[in-house]
Amino acid sequence: MILVMRIHGIVNMKTNLEETMYRLRIRRKLACTIIDENNKIEMGMLNNIRELVSFGKVDATLVKKLVIARGETEDGKKVGEKDADKIVAGIEKGDWKIKKFFRLHPPIGGFRKTTKQLAPKGILGENKDIVKLVERML
Repeated sequence: MILVMRIHGIVNMKTNLEETMYRLRIRRKLACTIIDENNKIEMGMLNNIRELVSFGKVDATLVKKLVIARGETEDGKKVGEKDADKIVAGIEKGDWKIKKFFRLHPPIGGFRKTTKQLAPKGILGENKDIVKLVERML
């Protein structure tokens, strides 16, 4: 599973990139979604927007934390802890029973020095520390 988090806003963005983010359901800043790394279509969309988002591989424990803290059902209600295991198992199979995105807060302690550079110096692109970043944003 790959977590994709939108960092760039809508100002000065090309229309096709905005449409790609819309289709991945990351429609505002600091929203994230989880995609399957075996899905060629979603990976192609991620390749197009890699300079505007931060992404990285995550495990089921972080997904469970995300679902408990920020998961919403289709009618807008929060997800309880007792349903979280079933939902995480469904996400791994591709059967979402909740909204396919998570809205996050800005990270406690801030981002790195810059958000405008790719991963070794900034947070854009493939980020090895995405798990730490997301945990600070819950």
